[in-house]
Amino acid sequence: MFETFSHTLLQQYWWIIVSLLGAIVVFLMFVQGGQTLIYTIGKTDDERTVLVNLLGRKWEFTFTTLVTFGGAFFASFPLFYSTSFGGAYWVWMLILIAFVVQAVSYEYRQKPNNLFGKRTYETLMFINGLLGTLLIGTAVATFFTGSEFSVDKMNLTRITGNLMPVISEWKGMANGLEAAFNLQNLSLGLTVFFLSRVLALLYFMNRIRNAEMMERVKKQLLYNAIPFVVFFLTFAIWLMLIKGFAVNPVSKEVSMEPFKYFHNLIEMPVVALLFVLGVIFVLLGIIRPLVAFEKCSTKGIWLSGAGTILTVFSLFLLAGFNNTAYYPSTFDLQSSLTIENSSSSHYTLAAMSYVSLLVPFVIAYIWYAWRSIDNKKIDIEEINSESHVY
Repeated sequence: MFETFSHTLLQQYWWIIVSLLGAIVVFLMFVQGGQTLIYTIGKTDDERTVLVNLLGRKWEFTFTTLVTFGGAFFASFPLFYSTSFGGAYWVWMLILIAFVVQAVSYEYRQKPNNLFGKRTYETLMFINGLLGTLLIGTAVATFFTGSEFSVDKMNLTRITGNLMPVISEWKGMANGLEAAFNLQNLSLGLTVFFLSRVLALLYFMNRIRNAEMMERVKKQLLYNAIPFVVFFLTFAIWLMLIKGFAVNPVSKEVSMEPFKYFHNLIEMPVVALLFVLGVIFVLLGIIRPLVAFEKCSTKGIWLSGAGTILTVFSLFLLAGFNNTAYYPSTFDLQSSLTIENSSSSHYTLAAMSYVSLLVPFVIAYIWYAWRSIDNKKIDIEEINSESHVY
């Protein structure tokens, strides 16, 4: 079946899959956001243990989905992977280290004779929550701002001495860290950071049975929702106003087009609808618990979570569809990557597409496992009776 599809259709199909996986990752990063709130919401050791165990039941979902997202991106668009990971390696190494220390922290926080103490591992969780969200948001923002690299596929035919040919060359002196000092990139990074905290607070409302902790959660929801909205509006308004990296559909030449991403939104009404609905859902999920705490405190995570997935999904589509370079080069415009010039072969994409038919079953299993884990609300008494505690 898939082998009868055109190469262009398969490229678009896989960009949709990668975009959806990326959107789900951003939603699941409420775990990272929650880790930055352990000492803000938990005032006693028992309360902090409740929070850590609540998040500990979900951190593997985030990690697994992130790995799946990276694997799908690598297999379907390998030139992006080699260009970004081969050049901007400091950013990706920091993200990798942040997730490694997260796994170590959950494993060793409650180990007998803990040499470093619980606070050390809780601090590492905070570092993961801060760096993981901030750097991933900053990296995604480069899909719109661009990075300094050049691509020359003819390098494969030029072998110099014992050196292996390199298609992509990174020109930024900081090897990717320069993206974190770009205010436009940082606005999205901070948006993801505060969004992850907002989603975590909504998840706490949904799962914790403790009146004192809930009062702190409601207060922090307001405190984190305000900067989230400010940074998101900053990024969204800037995105609609900047010049974008347009691709000529005939010559494939890349040029700068004023209001490119606004044009993409207008010219792709389905994407525009997803974006608007996503934003509305996120805001409703935040507002309802604030104005009707007792009635709606358990529903916000699902409304804002669905909104997060829709919004991020639409942003990925804005970056890659409608003749747009999704990974633009500010060093050499013609080196910019598109879903056409950076994808795998027709055969590879077609073969992978059969595997993608298993995705609905995987999602169904995740949902079943999620529901099984969250079969009742958590409190201090339940944690004290558990045989396995993080």
